[in-house]
Amino acid sequence: EYLVKMGLDAYEYQCGRGVRITQEAAREFGEKAREHGIALSLHSPYYISLSGIEEEKRLGSIEYIRQSAQAAAAMGAKHVVVHSGSCAKISRQQALELAKDTLKRAYQTLDEENLGEICLCPETMGKLNQLGTLEEVLELCKTDERLIPCIDFGHLNAREQGSLRCAEDHMKLLEYLISQLGKDRMRHFHVHFSHIEYGKGGEVRHLTFEDTEYGPWFDDCAQALLALDLHPRVICESAGTQAEDALLMQQIYQARARGEEPAVRA
Repeated sequence: EYLVKMGLDAYEYQCGRGVRITQEAAREFGEKAREHGIALSLHSPYYISLSGIEEEKRLGSIEYIRQSAQAAAAMGAKHVVVHSGSCAKISRQQALELAKDTLKRAYQTLDEENLGEICLCPETMGKLNQLGTLEEVLELCKTDERLIPCIDFGHLNAREQGSLRCAEDHMKLLEYLISQLGKDRMRHFHVHFSHIEYGKGGEVRHLTFEDTEYGPWFDDCAQALLALDLHPRVICESAGTQAEDALLMQQIYQARARGEEPAVRA
């Protein structure tokens, strides 16, 4: 009801600190979301590490993914966002190979439990010591067609020291994604968006749209999405003003879709 009153139509259920919702509660939550026309996705626990060098921890990550998929299926969410993990103690290539193996084994588990319709969404990450460059996420997604990238534009902009400065930068990024995964697969990919402060190591902290220094700018992103006929699920991750800034993004997108200049640039 709150989201409907705000004028929003999507919500990402947070399981960052663990999947604590029961199956019954997840079903009830999903029914309410459908009743109000709210599209759902789910964020899996932050402590998942696809690239963990300890076998026990990787097996634990598969279990957390199973729990996330189970909750998502119960509430009717198709997309489950997953963090890839760290590559601090091993080479990036070694970390990537471990992550690929973990995702393959995760889908084996999901298939065994009739949860194979869930799309896992590896997320691009904002810190340099994290696995999750654009290229790494694409490599992960190529291991199974059900994997859909979660492109966090703020994270990419942060780890690349302000690489997304205009609509053309967003166009190049999205065209590259299409060239790697195909238009059909990219048409409904997953998006996180926020302004993020960054330093030498990449991401420092999430900001709100009141920030005018760091970006990136959603108006640039909206123009690129419309030009390429892409229709992702867009989730706002502003620091404390997620709903308000999500509404602003929606207004910007709708203005551009009508061929108008947005009243506010954010």
